[in-house]
Amino acid sequence: MSTTFDHIVIGGGSAGCVAAARLVRDGGAKVLLLEAGHSHRHPLLDMPPGVFKLLKNGSKFFKTHSTTPQEHLDGRVQEIPQGNVLGGGSSVNGQVYIRGRASDYDGWQEALRGNNDGIGWGWKDVLPHFRGMESNSRFNNELHGTDGELSVSDPGHIADMARWYVQALQQQGEPFNTDFNGPTQRGAGFFQFTYHQGQRASAAHAFIGPLKGNPNLDVRLRAEVQRIIIEDGRAVGVIYKDSKGTHEVLTNGEVILSAGALVTPKILMLSGIGPADHLAEHGIQIVQDHAGVGQNLSDHPDCSVVAKANGKYGYFGQDRGWNMIRNGLQFKLFGTGMITTTGLEAAAFVNPSNPEAEPSLEAYCIPVLYLDDETLTRVGDGPGVSIQIVLLNPKSRGEVSLASANPSDMPLVSPNFLKEPEDMKTMIEGLRYFTQTMSTAPLADKIDRIVSPDQSDTSDEALAAHCRRVVKTNYHPSGTAKMGADGDPMAVLDSRLRVRGVAGLRVCDMSAAPTLISGNTNATAMMLGDRCAQLVMGRL
Repeated sequence: MSTTFDHIVIGGGSAGCVAAARLVRDGGAKVLLLEAGHSHRHPLLDMPPGVFKLLKNGSKFFKTHSTTPQEHLDGRVQEIPQGNVLGGGSSVNGQVYIRGRASDYDGWQEALRGNNDGIGWGWKDVLPHFRGMESNSRFNNELHGTDGELSVSDPGHIADMARWYVQALQQQGEPFNTDFNGPTQRGAGFFQFTYHQGQRASAAHAFIGPLKGNPNLDVRLRAEVQRIIIEDGRAVGVIYKDSKGTHEVLTNGEVILSAGALVTPKILMLSGIGPADHLAEHGIQIVQDHAGVGQNLSDHPDCSVVAKANGKYGYFGQDRGWNMIRNGLQFKLFGTGMITTTGLEAAAFVNPSNPEAEPSLEAYCIPVLYLDDETLTRVGDGPGVSIQIVLLNPKSRGEVSLASANPSDMPLVSPNFLKEPEDMKTMIEGLRYFTQTMSTAPLADKIDRIVSPDQSDTSDEALAAHCRRVVKTNYHPSGTAKMGADGDPMAVLDSRLRVRGVAGLRVCDMSAAPTLISGNTNATAMMLGDRCAQLVMGRL
């Protein structure tokens, strides 16, 4: 027997948690939230650095996508881990709170120009959602709120290496930026994070937690969606599978898809919504021919400059032996110390080729040797520092497609990192710029030597080869079911997040983004969930 809900939300990640919570709390709706992953309640997930220990050792809280061989990267197959847990990325990320730039969202508005439904996506339209969700420990102004559910606070601990990094960048000419979500993004400074007194503030904790016991919210974990049920052009329910078998659930309202930019297009295609030729290859009945489903994949690629330190600086060895015990006791007894930080305290947003223009790169300081296993074996472990360089606005686009019609099969993912020559050129500029940072006081005084990239040959050709060998995801896939103007044949969604041609179906995760924002995507995903709920309730 099928159960009927007012709405069904597929995917309990950052966007899905917010959307479900808003529909229940503000709309009084009976909502089913289906999450394929596990509970978010685990001590290592709640501790800021704990997630890196889980990721390093392999964990059920991640589902890792292996890319197709990337020919332009000499055939490399890359791994893209995604959250497999309630809260999604917000439960397993580095907790950095970045919203992107005003121009990012004004660009979304431009991409939607020509739609006649009166829904805006410019900065002035999305800012109220960011402010309304935010409970900021430091700022209270026109850009920041203090009354929301999501705790945003300063790092509980800052490593000396991070401070030296910020000071070196100032010596290079970059301004000190007190707020990367402020009037300007440019400069060096310290992140704010989604945590409160050292405890992670995931979307699951912040939005779903307060609704515990509410009979209108039904959260089902380990629930893998097989397909959306579509009858007479309308989404009316979902078929999902768990340990007890296959189940059918129905809605008299809407189905909201928020499974992430790598899985949302897979579910759409399994449901008959996608490129007709591709669906036909897999014997899937076509409900709606949408060429854009799975296309426009954009993610932030990153490469690093890594150096060994000449002293016992940073976080090397702090997660083992007596150091681990001491740090754990300090955290449990006093709520202070190294466990109150993810280790990503300092960052910079810069444009090496045109400093006065909008930043082209985001660069984290990580006070450890952040190296691939081969290089780490060669140079030896020990204290060090890594500058992780992230390309903010990549031109390269990839795709997500079906491996088969079997819902249990992972999708095929081809991100095409640095495939466009302009992307490679910008990344090489970044490698040179942040190599100079390593050679600038006071950071330079703490450096023994740069171990990656190899400093014996720093030609464009050698640095490009280095990038092809080490480039990886920064865990921000986006755009695979994008919003767009009415005349855009690749636009899967209209500006109300509705799937064109299918009634009662919306997408509200980062798949919907027309373009990738200039920074970490967790806050933007939550904004999309919040905005989607308002649209469903008819309040926008």
